[in-house]
Amino acid sequence: MTSKSWLMSWPGRLGRAVDPYVVALLGTVVLAALLPASGRAAVAVGGAADLAIALLFFLYGARLSTREAVDGLRQWKLHLVVGASTFALFPLLGLAAGGLVPLLLTDQLYTGLLFLCVVPSTVQSSIALTSTARGNVPAAICAGTYSSLFGMVATPLLAAWLIGSTVSFSAHGAVAIATQLLLPFVAGQLLRRWIGGFIGRHKKRIGLLDRFSILLVVYTAFSRGMAEGIWQQITPVRLAGLLTLAALLLALALAVTSFTARRLGFSREDRITIVFCGSNKSLATGLPMAAVLFGASAGPVILPLMLFHQVQLMVCAVLAGRWSRRPLETASERTPAQASRAVPVRETAR
Repeated sequence: MTSKSWLMSWPGRLGRAVDPYVVALLGTVVLAALLPASGRAAVAVGGAADLAIALLFFLYGARLSTREAVDGLRQWKLHLVVGASTFALFPLLGLAAGGLVPLLLTDQLYTGLLFLCVVPSTVQSSIALTSTARGNVPAAICAGTYSSLFGMVATPLLAAWLIGSTVSFSAHGAVAIATQLLLPFVAGQLLRRWIGGFIGRHKKRIGLLDRFSILLVVYTAFSRGMAEGIWQQITPVRLAGLLTLAALLLALALAVTSFTARRLGFSREDRITIVFCGSNKSLATGLPMAAVLFGASAGPVILPLMLFHQVQLMVCAVLAGRWSRRPLETASERTPAQASRAVPVRETAR
């Protein structure tokens, strides 16, 4: 492809990389700024958001295949590298960004950045990107699943440790986490035997319900922020700085996971899985968690996660497209250790 044709095709590439759902999220933020819920409406919307969070985690539990999760344990080294990137590398990078307060980040935005760094990896995006790049799709499914499961406990604990008193991790906060996150998830797992087939047949409609629930959570969080007047502290310059910082954070995660996977001798397919699963963060899991952990202060906290999510989609979509055009790694090019770990790639529903 010539440079001219590449430039001509770039708007189309960018359009495909921009997630329409992120546009809907930004539209919800604008709606909350123009028409925030107040008074009785705020109480009603808040209650509906709490129910939506419980419903989200119930559906997460009902969709999780226990058999697939157990089968994936065979590649424990790969999952260990992904987990180390998600819950160790990212928090360290977040702590290193503390020197930017208050020059670039407000206290609320830095809290959001730290929370972004302890959110588990995404599932759907990692699978789609890994499949496009011809990576190890089964491993990506398991890596995203394990990260979400571990994150249900690790994310609140790490947030309470790194952020401190801002997180509602008192006895009341622990009860809220258990009732709104853990118990619905466990209930979904227990009922999967009877409702799993129904959920599988209506996957598209249930996916729309998931997204509507998250939009409701975002509207509630930003409405509370408007009521408290916290948005006056977030200037366009700070937003631009936060977007730049999100891009830098992603670039460092991509570089470290790629270098580590190569040095540890993983096959090309596994390296692709490690890079995408180890550098991506879950918007669907992070937003409800933030609403439970931060309550009325969740508005500015979720902003870094929303920006990072869009940056990761755009950058990783370009990477996946480039890697998909590389020639496949032949068996003769693999080391014995790589060959023993190689897993055939299967197509998966996206």
